[in-house]
Amino acid sequence: MSKATLERGINALREQIDAPVASFFSSCVNCGMCADACLFFTETQEPSYTPINKLEPLRRLWSQEFTLFGRIKKMLGLSKPLTDAELEAWREPLYNACSLCGRCTMVCPVGIDITYMIRKMREGMVASGNAPADLAAAAGRAVNIGSPMGVKLPALQAQARHVEQAIGMEIPFDQEGAEYMMMLSSMEIMNFPEYLEAVARIFKQAGKSWTICSEAFEATNTGIQIGSSDIARELVGRVVAGAERLKVKTVISPECGHAYTAIRWEGANLVGKPFSFEVKHILEVLDEFREEGLLKTEGFDETRMTFHDPCQLVRRGGVVQQPRNLMNMVATNFVEMDDHGIMNWCCGAGGGVSANEDAAEVKMKAFNVKKRQLDELKVDTLVTACANCRIQLEEGLEESEMDLPVVGLTEMLAEHLVEDGKAGES
Repeated sequence: MSKATLERGINALREQIDAPVASFFSSCVNCGMCADACLFFTETQEPSYTPINKLEPLRRLWSQEFTLFGRIKKMLGLSKPLTDAELEAWREPLYNACSLCGRCTMVCPVGIDITYMIRKMREGMVASGNAPADLAAAAGRAVNIGSPMGVKLPALQAQARHVEQAIGMEIPFDQEGAEYMMMLSSMEIMNFPEYLEAVARIFKQAGKSWTICSEAFEATNTGIQIGSSDIARELVGRVVAGAERLKVKTVISPECGHAYTAIRWEGANLVGKPFSFEVKHILEVLDEFREEGLLKTEGFDETRMTFHDPCQLVRRGGVVQQPRNLMNMVATNFVEMDDHGIMNWCCGAGGGVSANEDAAEVKMKAFNVKKRQLDELKVDTLVTACANCRIQLEEGLEESEMDLPVVGLTEMLAEHLVEDGKAGES
């Protein structure tokens, strides 16, 4: 790496030291509670995976430039400047062993938002060229192609045609004035085509108009994952432009955690203006349909099942009760994990970990905490509401030789919809 590139990275890190970051570093009492909340630490006992320790380069820069004692140490040569080798070394714990799940933040006794700080430090890593190559490539595809997995519009249109032929319902594209604009993640398009079918069937029964925007169908935001506000802003901007062009009332984030975080909680700040539309997760919309009597189901699944809470949706996004309301519509033997809701353990694949081949080994080690949860419950079915979680859960269960089906909540609800001929009956 050139000196100029390193300096750009250091400058980017310096710019991330805002009032919250400075306050958090000043408040940390080094209690270590965040370590026991991190599945990457608990399953490996690797000291560098302690959440607050992942921020050491940023902490040192803050100390050297924004504290009196730190400046004195630097002047006396007791605190060395950051080097490219150090930033490169920190890439592994910062990206491979952090899913941005936020569980560490929940247990901090002084309220430090470690996830916020990790995101800040990743900005500097991107600027210094120290982001993982796989994640950088995915971000590049998202910007240049429109999808981190390289999925183009013709592939989605082909899938839509298959769904239309299978169920005899139109998959609407670019319908101006539709009430809802439905987004999808590449993982849903490529791995779970049944999701699109489920959405079409549910919206027909509810009698709601919806559409897919051909210019902004991808929900995944790799800018949030890699730590680049510029990329995140560009990707959100496409969604905003599409929603405004089609004049929709609500943009629906699909079963994808970071997509929801990007567009719902950070989108307006990223683009610098308020939205002219609402943003809701698909489960929020389905629960509204339930409350309005528009989601009509019949029959119950009597097998023992549980729900895996996606971190960005539940812990970081607050969509806690909705999935449980929906589960109870179709399941009679729904049981909770010991740690569930806002304290549920991460699947281990969020925050760009799933896109980073270097993280494959530690990702599977981190899955052991989920394996223990499921071993204790002895359920027959695992339900979730995030395509990224679903893939990681399936891989982890296969690696652990556990024969346990993983299903999406939206699809499960669609399987229990009242048939068309009965939909009008009370």
